[in-house]
Amino acid sequence: QVQPVESGGDYVQSGGSLTLSCKDSGSDFSRVGMAWYRQAPGKQREWVGGIRIGGNVLYSESVKGRFTISKDNARNTMYLQMNNLTPEDTAVYYCRFATGPWGQGTQVTVSS
Repeated sequence: QVQPVESGGDYVQSGGSLTLSCKDSGSDFSRVGMAWYRQAPGKQREWVGGIRIGGNVLYSESVKGRFTISKDNARNTMYLQMNNLTPEDTAVYYCRFATGPWGQGTQVTVSS
């Protein structure tokens, strides 16, 4: 199976914005569910949000109203638009398609 590739992580100040991308080449992109996860230092990996097969988009309570997940089927790419970032959002962000392999992740660091 092919690993997805995350990109877009960066170092930003509190209140800033970032957009992460996740490109997948191993899925029938229009027919699988997909999700973003993150893992902060010393913590377990947590679900951030995702797109269900039917198209519904769900978010964890900690990011609802600040983060937006979208996808471009033609580019086999999923996005995570993150606004009003706080230091608590500092983590390595991962994407996953269905129950496929994990990518390498992309680091997001938010300074106070």
